Amino acid sequence: MSEKITVPTLGESVTEATVSKWLKSQGDKVIADEPIVELETDKVNVEVPAPSNGILGSIVVEEGETVNVGSLLGTISNNVNLTTDNKEIKNYNPPKKENQKGPKIFAEEKKKSNPKSKKTKIDEPILMLEEESNEAEGGDEPLILSELHKEKESKEQIRKVIKKVETDKNISPAARKMASEADVDINKIQGTGKNGIILKEDIMSLMGSKPSPSERKIKHGPEERVKMTRLRLTIAKRLKEAQENAAMLTTFNEVDMSEVIAMRNQYKDEFQNNYGVKLGFMSFFVKACVIGLKNYPAINAEIQGEEIVYKNYYNISIAVGTDRGLVVPVLRETDEMSFAEIEKNIGDLGQKAKNGKITIEDLQGGTFTITNGGIYGSMLSTPILNPPQSAVLGMHNIIQRPVAVNGNIEVRPVMYLALSYDHRIIDGKEAVSFLKIVKESLEQPKRLFLNI
Repeated sequence: MSEKITVPTLGESVTEATVSKWLKSQGDKVIADEPIVELETDKVNVEVPAPSNGILGSIVVEEGETVNVGSLLGTISNNVNLTTDNKEIKNYNPPKKENQKGPKIFAEEKKKSNPKSKKTKIDEPILMLEEESNEAEGGDEPLILSELHKEKESKEQIRKVIKKVETDKNISPAARKMASEADVDINKIQGTGKNGIILKEDIMSLMGSKPSPSERKIKHGPEERVKMTRLRLTIAKRLKEAQENAAMLTTFNEVDMSEVIAMRNQYKDEFQNNYGVKLGFMSFFVKACVIGLKNYPAINAEIQGEEIVYKNYYNISIAVGTDRGLVVPVLRETDEMSFAEIEKNIGDLGQKAKNGKITIEDLQGGTFTITNGGIYGSMLSTPILNPPQSAVLGMHNIIQRPVAVNGNIEVRPVMYLALSYDHRIIDGKEAVSFLKIVKESLEQPKRLFLNI
C-alpha cells in the first residue's frame, strides 16, 4: 500500500512552485510529518512533510521542475514498521577500521547499480567521509586512500572535497546551475533561504547589484540577459492585472509632520526603555489609517464577483523591499494593537522578509496596504493596488518646505500622501475624506489616543 505525496495549498494567488530540494532519497525510511521535500514559490520556501510512516518509494518530480498545487510529487510505501525516532535511518553503515588514523576517505570510481543510491556522474569520483557512506555493497571493498607519502596533497584534497560537499548541500539546484553558467564563486555568497540555502535570487543579487557597472561590462559585455525570478514574474503579473481589472485613481494630500516628530523626539528614549523597541513613524500611520477605515468601510472592502465584501477587521499590509523583490506581510487586528505592539510586529516581519524567513501565513489576509517609498527618497508617487484590496496609501519623503501658518510663512517638515483606490467601489468623496482623516490624525496625534 502506498500513499501519495502532493503539492499542498500554498496560499492566496500562489498556484505553482519549483521543487527546490529533496530532503530524502528514494528508498529512505521516513517518519510521518518529517520534511521530505522543499518547494520554492514566488513568495516563500515551503517544506512538504511525509503524510505517513514508510519508505520513500518513488520520486515523480525532480529538483528544479515546476509543479502546480495538487500535483503528485512522489509516493510513500507504508507497509513497514518504523520507530518514532526522528534520526535519519541509513540503509548501510560500512565497518570501521580500527588501526586507521585520521578521517577515512572513500574514492568511488564507478556508478553503483544500487537503485536506492543517489545519481552520480560516472566520470567524476565521489569522495566522502566513511561514516556518511552508504553506497558500498557486500563483497565490494571500497578503495581506502591511506598513503601517507602524499600527506600534504591528500589533506588539501580532503579540505577541498569537504568544502565542496558542504557548499553543495547549501545551494538549490537552480542556483547551482545559474552560478555555473555565470561563473560565480558561490563560496562568497551568503544564502537567504531556509537554513542558509543559496537561492537563485542570491546569485542574481551578486551579479546585479554588487559589481560596479564597469566590472559588469568587463565580465558580461555590453548586455546581460538573466531569467526573471518567480517572485519578479508574479509581481509583474499581479501589477498588470491590477491596472487592467480595477478603475484605479489616485488622490493626494500633504501632512505637516511637526507634531509627530516632536512627540517622537520627546518620548522615543522612554518608549524604547519600556518596550525594547524604537518608536517609528509607521505606528502613527497605522493608527491613523485604522481610524479612517472605520469611518469609511468601503476602503477596507473588496469586490468578489458582483458582491462587495466589507471587512470588519483591520489587517494592514506593510510593503517591505528585499533583495528578492517586494513582499507585503500583514499586521493582523491592528485596531487592537498598542503602538509598541505595532512597532515590534513591523520590525519582526521586516526582519523575516529580509532574511527570507517569511511564511505564507504572514502574507495572507490583508485588507489595506501602506507602502513607504520615502525611505528610498521618493517625493511623490502613485502607488498601485495590491489585489484583491481596494486601496493603498503611499508615504513619501519628509522635506522641509515653506508653508503658510496663521498668515505667516514658516518652514515645516512636510510629507506628501497618496491614496490609490478602486473607483468601482470607492467614490472620490470617500477617498478624499479618508485621506483628510489621516492628515488630521497625524497633525494632531492626540486624536490617535482618543480614537477620534
